[in-house]
Amino acid sequence: MSYKQAKWKEPLLVEKSHKGRQAVSIPNIEFSRKISQIVDSNLPNNILRTSLYLPCLSQLDVVRHFTRLSQMNFSVDLGMYPLGSCTMKYSPKLANRIVNNKSLSELHPYQEPKTVQGLLELLYELSQYLEEITGTDKVNLNPSAGAHGELAGVLIIRKYHQINNNELKTEIIVPDSAHGTNPASAAMAGFKVIKVKSDKEGLVNISSLKEIVSERTAGMMLTVPNTHGLFEKNVKEIISTIHNVGGLMYYDGANLNALLGKVRPGDMGFDIVHINLHKTFSTPHGGGGPGAGPIGVKKDLIKFLPIPILSRDKNGVKFDYELPYTIGRIKSFYGNITVLIRALIYILMLGKEGIKEISEQSVLSANYLYKKIISKNYAPAFKNELPKHEFVVSLSKLLEEKEIKANDVAKKILDYGIHAPTVYFPLTVEEGLMIEPTESETIEEIDQYARVMKNIEEIARTNPEKIKQAPTNTSINRIDDVKANHPKTMQYNWNNIKKSLKND
Repeated sequence: MSYKQAKWKEPLLVEKSHKGRQAVSIPNIEFSRKISQIVDSNLPNNILRTSLYLPCLSQLDVVRHFTRLSQMNFSVDLGMYPLGSCTMKYSPKLANRIVNNKSLSELHPYQEPKTVQGLLELLYELSQYLEEITGTDKVNLNPSAGAHGELAGVLIIRKYHQINNNELKTEIIVPDSAHGTNPASAAMAGFKVIKVKSDKEGLVNISSLKEIVSERTAGMMLTVPNTHGLFEKNVKEIISTIHNVGGLMYYDGANLNALLGKVRPGDMGFDIVHINLHKTFSTPHGGGGPGAGPIGVKKDLIKFLPIPILSRDKNGVKFDYELPYTIGRIKSFYGNITVLIRALIYILMLGKEGIKEISEQSVLSANYLYKKIISKNYAPAFKNELPKHEFVVSLSKLLEEKEIKANDVAKKILDYGIHAPTVYFPLTVEEGLMIEPTESETIEEIDQYARVMKNIEEIARTNPEKIKQAPTNTSINRIDDVKANHPKTMQYNWNNIKKSLKND
C-alpha cells in the first residue's frame, strides 16, 4: 500500500516536536557570537526576539516528514496539468541542469556589466528572439510575472497619453472573458475599466465595442485566442476601432502558445505585447512563481519602456537607462534571470520549425480531447467555433438533472490520480470546466484523461452521490472551502498550534 492510499494525516512539525530531540549539532563558535553581537547592536530593541522556538525533531523525523509531504503532492513529472488558461507543461530537465551550473548560479547582481558579458549576451539574444516571435521592435525582460508585464504595459499606455496631453484618455476596455489580472492591472494604473460583452459565439461583441468606444478610450487589453479558447476572428476590426479614437492595443500573451510561429501579435496591429515565459516557453511555474512576463513594444513606444533595457555596442552588451519618457524601474536588477535563461534554452532546443510545432500540436491535442469528451453533459460552451489550444465545456445539464456541480466533477477527477482542469473560469460560462492538454502530452495520456471524464459521466448517471462526496482516494478528502478560509477557523488552528507548543 502506498503512503497516499494509507490515508494518514501528516501532523505539523510543531505537533511532532519532543523536547530534547535534535537533527543537527551546531558548534558554539566565538565568531558566531561576535556576529550576533554586531547584529543585535544595530537593531532596535522593539524588533529583537526575546525567544525563538523551533520544533525539536530528530533528523529521521524531518526526513520522513518531508518525504511524506512530497508523496502527497502532484507535479507535472507525475501527470498532466490540464489547467485551461494556465498552460502548465513539461519543463525540460536540461534547462534546469544548465541554470544550476556554477558559472551562472554564482553570478551576483551587483557585478559590473563588463564582468558578466556572457550572461548579458544570453539575455540580449533572448530579447531578440522574443522580438521576432511577437513582431515587436524592442523587448524588455524586467517584469517578473504575466500580471507584472500587464501593469508595465498599461503604465506605458498612461505615460503615452500624458506625454501627448491626452487628458481625456481615462478608460481601458477589457472583454468580459478576460483574465482577472487585466481589469486589476488597468485599475492599478489609474484607469477606469470598461467591460465589453462577448457575443453568442464567445468572441468580442463588435456592436457593443463600438458603443462603448469614445474619446475617453486610452486602450484595450485583448487575449488572442481569447479565454474561451477561441480565435478572435474580428481582431483587425477591433484594433482599428481602438486606433481610430487614438487608443493603444495591448496583447495579453497568456494564450500565445496557440499562435507560436504562425501569427505575430505585432503584425495584427498590437502596440504592446506581454509574454508569459513561465507558460509559453515551459519554465517551471505554479504555487506563486517564479515567473517572467517580458513586454515588447512597437518602435514609437520604446522610449516609454521600463529601465534598464539591453543594448549592444562595440564594447558589448550594456544596460541602457537613457529612455526619455520611461515609466521607470518596475523591478530590482534585471528580472528573474534563471527563468529567462530557461526560456532561451527552450527556444534554442526547438528552433524555428519546433516553435511552429508547439502551436500545431497544442491545437491538435485540445481539439482531439474536445472531440473525445464532448456530450450532453460536457456541452460545448460555444457551438459555432472550433477551439484552439484550450476549450471550455459547460456542466449545467449535470447541475440541472443530477445536482452535480462542475466543482464536484473536478473533485472526482482527483480520485483517479490525475489533476483537475480549471473550474468556473471564465465566469461567462455556467458551470464551466476549462481544459488545456498542451503539446507536451502523448495521445495515450490524453486518451486516459478522456476515459476518466467518460467514466465520471457514467457514475453521474448511475450514482450521483458518489461524485458529490469526492474525493475519497486522496490523502485529504473534501474540505469545506468556506470554513477553511473563515477567520475564526484560521484562528482556531493557530490556537491549537500554540497550545501544542505550550504543552511541550
